[in-house]
Amino acid sequence: MSLIVAARFTTFPAAESGAQKLFDAGFVEEDVTLFFVNPRGQHARFAIGGDTDTDPGAREAPKGAGMGVTIGAVIGAVVGVAIFAAFSAPLLVSLIAAGVGAYVGSLVGAMSRTHERGKSGHRMPYHEEIRDSGVLVAVHVSPDNQFEAARVLREAGGAAIEKASGRWQQGRWADFDPRKTPEPMQEFEQKHA
Repeated sequence: MSLIVAARFTTFPAAESGAQKLFDAGFVEEDVTLFFVNPRGQHARFAIGGDTDTDPGAREAPKGAGMGVTIGAVIGAVVGVAIFAAFSAPLLVSLIAAGVGAYVGSLVGAMSRTHERGKSGHRMPYHEEIRDSGVLVAVHVSPDNQFEAARVLREAGGAAIEKASGRWQQGRWADFDPRKTPEPMQEFEQKHA
């Protein structure tokens, strides 16, 4: 595995300028690459598009649907029995009321579990952005020059400077996964200071 330092830039010209500053600092062309990172959900990891086969925010939906079916069926049955007793309606009405209650309950239960609550108690999307989109400049470094690469990228205007272990092949980061949570370089600097 290779040691890689990377930084995000907002435009290609800014990224190219950052790469030029790396060259000026002594890094060689085969150790520097730049590429665009799409926004979350647009990495086309599946043939029909998207990053995952299921929405992580819907993970709890089946539990909510099951609970909703149970509660809805009980409420529907109670309403059906009340209608049956009050109006001498056929038993079929009670069964239909229980079925409708179960159906509505499953929908409400599934929808109520589609989001998780944040620390403030307000509903929030289940997932947060792991890596912002933008142009990533990646540098194949050694333990001796990794902090120099981070410094140059930071001074060139690079944001979200990160370090990673990966496969560097033919002048590019071959196993880059945009869904993987990056390890910020600042944390790494503190660990090894």
